[in-house]
Amino acid sequence: MADRDRQTWWDIPLTIAIAIGVVLLLTTFVAKPFSIPSGSMEDTLLVGDRVLVNRMVYHTRPIERGDVIVFDAAGSLAPYDSVPDRNPLSAAVAWVGQSLGLMTPDSTDYIKRVIGVGGDRVACCDAQGRVTVNGTPLDEADYLYPGDAPSTQEFDVIVPEGMLWVMGDHRSDSADSRAHMGDPGGGFVPESSVVGRAMAVVWPVSQWQVLPIPDTFADVAEPTSDGSSPSPAPSGSAGS
Repeated sequence: MADRDRQTWWDIPLTIAIAIGVVLLLTTFVAKPFSIPSGSMEDTLLVGDRVLVNRMVYHTRPIERGDVIVFDAAGSLAPYDSVPDRNPLSAAVAWVGQSLGLMTPDSTDYIKRVIGVGGDRVACCDAQGRVTVNGTPLDEADYLYPGDAPSTQEFDVIVPEGMLWVMGDHRSDSADSRAHMGDPGGGFVPESSVVGRAMAVVWPVSQWQVLPIPDTFADVAEPTSDGSSPSPAPSGSAGS
C-alpha cells in the first residue's frame, strides 16, 4: 500500500511537469500567446487582450502586407538597452510566464501591422490624406482607430529587401516606423526579428476574433516589374 501511495504522489507532479513541457515546446516552436501591452493597435486589439501568435506560418509563406505581427523591436523601434536586466533564475521564470501568456512580454516585443514589405514604396499622404503603397491608396476604414487620420506625419520611403514598414492601427498613439525614420535603421523592421503572425484574439471571450488580412491590401500594386525600385518623392518629404 505504501509503494502504491508513493507512486500516486509522484504521478501528479510528473504529469504537471510533462504538461508544462509540452506547452513550452508548442509555444516555442508552433504558437504562443501574447498579451497586448499598449493601445497602439486599438480598436483591433485592446490592452490586456491575449492573441495567439503562429510561429510556423512564415516557414511556409512570406510575410504579407496587412499581417499583424509580433516582433523583437530591439535595435529597430526600441533601443538595445531597453531589454530588462534579469539574473538567470528570473529570466527563466519570465520566459516560462511569457510562453504561457501569464506575464506581460518584455518591452522590446512589439505588435504592429505590416504596411510595406521589401521593395515597396510607402508614402503619405495623397490628396485624400491616405497612405499609399506603390501608388495604390489604402482604404483603412476597417481597422483604423475611429477618428484617427491615416497619418499626421508625412513620409515617403522605399522598404529595403528583407525589411518591413509597420504601423499601429491607433495611429495617433503608435510609436511605429514613422517615429524612427531618423534612427540608424530608418524605422524599418528586419524580417529576421519577426516572432510570428497574430492569428486570433483568444481572450477575453468577448473580444474573440480572427485577424485576417484586410481586403484593401489585395489591390496593392507590386513594385516595378523590371526590378528597379520606385523613385522616391521629391526632396522635402519626410524621410527623403
